[in-house]
Amino acid sequence: MTHRGAVRLGKSVACDSFDETRPLRVVSHAHADHMMGLQQSLKKCQKVLMTPPTKELIDVLRGPLFLMRGFVETLDYDRVFQYGEEKITFVKADHILGAAQVVVEDSDGKRVSYTGDFRIDDTPVVEADVLVMEATYGSPSCKRSFEVDIKSLLVSLVEEGLKQGTVYVFGYHGKLQEVMQILHTAGLRAPFIASEKVFHVSKVCEKNGMRIGRLLLSDEDEARKLLETSSPCVAFYHMNTGHKVGLDSFRIHVSGWEFNFPSRQKADKEYVVALSDHSDFDGLLEYVRRAKPKLVITDNFRVGHAETFAKEVHKRLGITAVALPKR
Repeated sequence: MTHRGAVRLGKSVACDSFDETRPLRVVSHAHADHMMGLQQSLKKCQKVLMTPPTKELIDVLRGPLFLMRGFVETLDYDRVFQYGEEKITFVKADHILGAAQVVVEDSDGKRVSYTGDFRIDDTPVVEADVLVMEATYGSPSCKRSFEVDIKSLLVSLVEEGLKQGTVYVFGYHGKLQEVMQILHTAGLRAPFIASEKVFHVSKVCEKNGMRIGRLLLSDEDEARKLLETSSPCVAFYHMNTGHKVGLDSFRIHVSGWEFNFPSRQKADKEYVVALSDHSDFDGLLEYVRRAKPKLVITDNFRVGHAETFAKEVHKRLGITAVALPKR
């Protein structure tokens, strides 16, 4: 792990940030904190690797010409990419569409793997000699042991809000589309509306198999009329716009940073629901236990509890663990 957030694997790979010493750059998924230095990588790296859905999402988020500045190659899950004496493989991660774990194996069969961000529910565990992993919720205080079904709670809350008019849902790309799928699967009949970026990300998710139902672009006449009259519909906006959109309406924020209650009311007609696309502490620890590494390195560059988690891994599992980069 470098001080610029690059995860160095083997001799050739740098994940999720630019590193001038590595000829290959990997983007584990299309969230901003994992696309750092991508413009530099496109200019200076021999190849930039990502899954096909991740490329589609970046084309939406950064524009279709952005990735044309370098040599981008897409790699499907479980397909081996050979570079010199090293084999690079992507393994599915349950996070957002296209998210991948990265495995690098050398000619002696030694394996180093990087989880990227993941939820343990549907993420295959990769056995490796060295395991580099996220530690977003790496503190023992970050546990979700709710006895209620978060998805059912979310549906019920949206249905309650629709009785009052428009419901605004705020979250990050990937999680918003998960909410759409949850509501659509539950049979919610209200129209869905999305801001431009959210709309186009949703269409990529739909193309890749997610079921989100009929979705209107917020600039369309039908959508504008629904929003202006506060008619019953569900409007999806990026988390960063929550301070300026739908201020007088029923509002729901979906966030993983909720551990005490499955939902809480933060203001009149405003709620936070504990829907996460990251493993909690128990999930992270369970992944390490199953992976059986000789060494664990926790990501101390991105937001999380890397130092705490490294100590807990050593204390509870007896595995050497260190948080990098050192602060």
